[in-house]
Amino acid sequence: MAFIKFVLGCGIFFFLVACAAEQEVYKEEAVEKLYNEALTALKNKEYKKSATAFTEVDRQHPYSVWATKAQLMSGYSFYEDNSYDEAIIALDRFISIHPSNKDVPYAYYLKALCYYEQISDIGRDQQMTKLALKALQELMVRFPNSKYSQDAAVKIDLTRDHLAGKEMEIGRYYGFNGFHLAAINRYKEVIDYFQTTTHVPEALHRLTESYLALGLIKQAKKTALVLGHNFPGSEWYSDSYELVGEKQIRKKAKHGRWYWPFD
Repeated sequence: MAFIKFVLGCGIFFFLVACAAEQEVYKEEAVEKLYNEALTALKNKEYKKSATAFTEVDRQHPYSVWATKAQLMSGYSFYEDNSYDEAIIALDRFISIHPSNKDVPYAYYLKALCYYEQISDIGRDQQMTKLALKALQELMVRFPNSKYSQDAAVKIDLTRDHLAGKEMEIGRYYGFNGFHLAAINRYKEVIDYFQTTTHVPEALHRLTESYLALGLIKQAKKTALVLGHNFPGSEWYSDSYELVGEKQIRKKAKHGRWYWPFD
């Protein structure tokens, strides 16, 4: 009986200690003190600590001016910590609560960077590339004159080129394995939707190859003409011309590089 009372007493004691500790952890502090502690942690590159501290500013003082700044800064801290999912959540919250705030363009830009910096090589799934492109385009549509729009435009071109590269990789796989109709669909995707990317000349050449493999001579010649008209100096056009014309128009030098016989 005495043992049971002892156990119960210990349980109550530890419960009270835990409650006291919890109260100490969540003790309300002055907003300036909390914010400065968060900034100090950020300057010291303690990004996870600073994100938590900025979140605490918002939790303890939700209606203060500091809370608005803290919401954005917590998103930035998560971003610097490479905690991209948490950063996106924090930035989305800032945007939804303060849609007219002067820092909203930056929040959109930072959100786009969270996706952009997770882009993987073309051999892997490109979901992050698509999300990055969508976020960057949203920034350009909403804030075309912001100071972030120029960098966003460059990154849009890079993401589109990356997506085109993925389509080309799949198309080449199909083509090299004899699935020419499937390959054609991929090459047309590049030509129709990624016209400004660096992959278009090769896409036209591979399309010419695929048409020839299927015996579609007329379509192959037409595609080669389009390639020649738009990229007359391209090596891909030279390859297509030789395929369609069934004759070699370049000679091979000793070092292995091609040159024009009439140069």
